Amino acid sequence: MAAGRVKSCLLMQVLFSLVIINVLSAFPSKQMQSLDIIKEVNHKGPYVGLITVYPPEERAFWKTGAFNPDNKHPYVDLSGRRFRIGKVQGKKVIYVRCGIGMVNAAAATQQMLDVFDVKGIVHFGIAGNSNNSMFIGDVSIPKQLAHTGIWDWLNPDESLPSSDVAHLDFGSYNVPKGDGVNLLGRIGYSNEQLFSGSGEAATEIFCLQISHQWLQFAAGLEGMELERCVNSNLCLPQQPKVVVGLRGSSANIFIHNSAYRDFLYRTFAVSSVDMESGAVVMTSLSNGYPVIVIRGLSGLAGAQKGQIKIQTFVSLAALNAAKVVVQFIAKLP
Repeated sequence: MAAGRVKSCLLMQVLFSLVIINVLSAFPSKQMQSLDIIKEVNHKGPYVGLITVYPPEERAFWKTGAFNPDNKHPYVDLSGRRFRIGKVQGKKVIYVRCGIGMVNAAAATQQMLDVFDVKGIVHFGIAGNSNNSMFIGDVSIPKQLAHTGIWDWLNPDESLPSSDVAHLDFGSYNVPKGDGVNLLGRIGYSNEQLFSGSGEAATEIFCLQISHQWLQFAAGLEGMELERCVNSNLCLPQQPKVVVGLRGSSANIFIHNSAYRDFLYRTFAVSSVDMESGAVVMTSLSNGYPVIVIRGLSGLAGAQKGQIKIQTFVSLAALNAAKVVVQFIAKLP
């Protein structure tokens, strides 16, 4: 009997080893190499995770000269994204460009949190301005992020769900007002479902709260000097500023419409509009990590006419945001 059990155990070990070999052989050699690098990189952690969106923001970050790549493992390529390892202001960081939109932002954030040993996420880039008291070049560090892209879109004669937090009637924008029924009807804004902690229950929430302690660190950045000029021939009329504690919003919508911008500001008191921040914040909070958003304002949404004017101050807004990021990292303990 004992001999039989020994043979059975040996057989199980052989089968288990064969399964492991088959699983590992299914991974491409490059992916196996990446896993080895990640293991070594994480051994040196934890890191601050840095996430931006698209090339102009990345170029602005490089322009600060603050990022010093790791000598041995400067980057790891995963799922089409390049995660760069290095230091900023002497602090260990891992940086990635996520790509445009909420899905890309959530995917890159979750990948950062799952794969690397990070202690929190700093998300930065540019945003549209929806607050007339803010100006091009200003940097907003919001205390709350609202997802304004979860809609109930109804016919004109239908009632909105009682759980909706606000509504927009398209007929209110008819010209002349009251001239017939607008067949686009109305949209109602729904809450976000935030999954966090244990269990399967989600919290119904409209505004996501930025991590309080990191906001306290950021408060000391108000008053720092920002760039005012794109070049020697193009400068802003006023000195840009850092503002901490407003409210931002995100949706998979590029907003270049003044009427909709004004509606968002009046209804939700949001001062900035972008397409990624809400996803980064929700993913970070769901996983229990601190997170902060730093966005440079590139223009009053819907006010500039033509693509050239829209892009005029993108580089300046991106650079100001990147400079604030560098100083924020310096303040982290």
